[in-house]
Amino acid sequence: MTIRARMTLWYAGILLVSALVIAVLSVDELYEQHGKAGELGDSLEDVIGLVCWIGIPAILLSVGGGAWMMRKALAPVAALIQAAEGINERNLSDQLPRTRNGDELDRLAEVLNAMTARLHDSFSRIREFTLHASHELKTPLTILCGETEIELCDESLPPADRDRANSRLEELRRLARIVDGLSLLAKADAGLITLEQNPISLHELVRDSFADTKVLAQASGLSVGLETCEPVTVLGDAHRLRQLLLNLSDNAVKYNRPGGTVSMVLRRSGAFAEFAITNTGPGIRSESLPRVFDRFFRGDAAHSHEVDGCGLGLSIAHWIVSVHKGSIRVESMPAKLTTVTVCLPLLHES
Repeated sequence: MTIRARMTLWYAGILLVSALVIAVLSVDELYEQHGKAGELGDSLEDVIGLVCWIGIPAILLSVGGGAWMMRKALAPVAALIQAAEGINERNLSDQLPRTRNGDELDRLAEVLNAMTARLHDSFSRIREFTLHASHELKTPLTILCGETEIELCDESLPPADRDRANSRLEELRRLARIVDGLSLLAKADAGLITLEQNPISLHELVRDSFADTKVLAQASGLSVGLETCEPVTVLGDAHRLRQLLLNLSDNAVKYNRPGGTVSMVLRRSGAFAEFAITNTGPGIRSESLPRVFDRFFRGDAAHSHEVDGCGLGLSIAHWIVSVHKGSIRVESMPAKLTTVTVCLPLLHES
C-alpha cells in the first residue's frame, strides 16, 4: 500500500472517530439538558438530521480534499522515485529533480545527488585505472611473447625447456587477451569508442563465421551446421559485428562436449534480424543465467580449469549488441542445449 493510501485511510479514520465523539458528546449533553423523553427524542432527531445532511457530506468533502492535498504534497516523491529508477552506471552524472523550497524532500534529493556524484567519481576512477593499467601492460606482454617465440625458434632447446616455453607463451597470450578485453570495455565505458554506421549484410558475416567455426571445431570433433541464413541488412560496424559472432562461436565450441554439435540460424523476425547459435554442452544452471554477462563470471566453476577463457567474451558481446540497439539473451538446459539469441534492428531500406 502506498504512503498516500495509508495517509488517506488514517485521515478518514480520524474524521470518523471525531464525528462519533462529537455525536456521543452531543447526545450526552442533550440528555442532561432535556430530562423528558419526548423532548429528548425530538432533540435526537434534530441531531441525526444534522449528521445526515451536514456531517456526512462534510466528512466526504474533507476526505476528498485531504486526498487531493496529500496527492499534491507527495507529487515530488513520485517524481523523485521515477528519476531515481532511471539512474544507472552510465548516467550517474544526471541530477535528480529538486523543488528548491528547502523542505525534507528537497534535502533528500540533494543528498541523493551528492551520493550519485560520489559514485560517478568512483566509477570514473575505476575506469581510468583499468584503462591505464591495461595500456601499460600491453608493451611488456608483447615483449615477453616475442622473446618466448624467439626462444622456441631455437632448435637446440631441450624438450623439457621447450614444453615450459610453450606453456609460458600460452599463458602470456591468454593474459594479453584479458588485457585487450579489459581495455576495450574500459574504453567503451568511458565512451571513447566510435562505431561506424554502415549498411552491413549480416548474412555474409554469418557465413564467414560459420566457416571459421568449422575450423575451430575440428580439434574437438564437433559438427557445425548453418540451418537457415536469410538475407538481412543491418546498420552497424562490420568489425564489431564480426567480433560479436566470433565471441559467440568461440564460446559455443569451447563449452561443448566432444563430438557435440553447434548450429546457427539467421532469420527475419518482424523488424529485427535474429541470430541464434546453439551448442550441446554442460549448459548453465538457472541461478547463473542472470549473471552470464557479468565481467569475469564463469558459469560453471567445475569446468573453469578445463576451458581456456577469462569470462569477458559475453560481456563484450553484450556491449556490441547494446551499442547496435539490439538485445541478447541466453537460454540453457543443463547437460543438453545452450542457445544464445541476438536481435538486431533491420535497416529500413532492406
